[in-house]
Amino acid sequence: MTSSFAPYLHTPSAVLFDGVVPVPLWAVTQLSIDSTFSVPAIGGTSRRVALPAHDDSIGLSAVLIGPLRMGWKTALENIAEASRYGTVLSPKTGGLGTGLVLVSSATVRTNLAVQSLSFSFTAARRDTIDVTMRLVHLPPPGSLTRLIDVTAIGVGALTDVLPF
Repeated sequence: MTSSFAPYLHTPSAVLFDGVVPVPLWAVTQLSIDSTFSVPAIGGTSRRVALPAHDDSIGLSAVLIGPLRMGWKTALENIAEASRYGTVLSPKTGGLGTGLVLVSSATVRTNLAVQSLSFSFTAARRDTIDVTMRLVHLPPPGSLTRLIDVTAIGVGALTDVLPF
């Protein structure tokens, strides 16, 4: 087996976390955040009311590298399945921590569920696994959810200051 180009001594590009198992994504090649806002027509066509709710989705492409890549692949499959039904911490948090947490340099998002997950293998790069996933933001209703999202922004700003 060839040696990996990642010595595992650096901060990963992103971490997907279900409350118990963190899955480091060492080489994120693409991250896209999409927000869809709903603006229904109220009354006539000239008047519209903007709703504060929006649907967020995150597209992520990464590469699992090194000797632990198969373990990370299995962990991703397990937390993707758990994100559909709630994580281990869901009963302990009163339903607030019902989804996955994504921490990256671009965003910190909570209450995520895996919508799609795919892996690809190539003969040219035997010691890597390419991962593509789509995550959707499924926050529970309430003002505390908004507070958690604002706190996540503060944590993201703090990580920009820390030397990694």
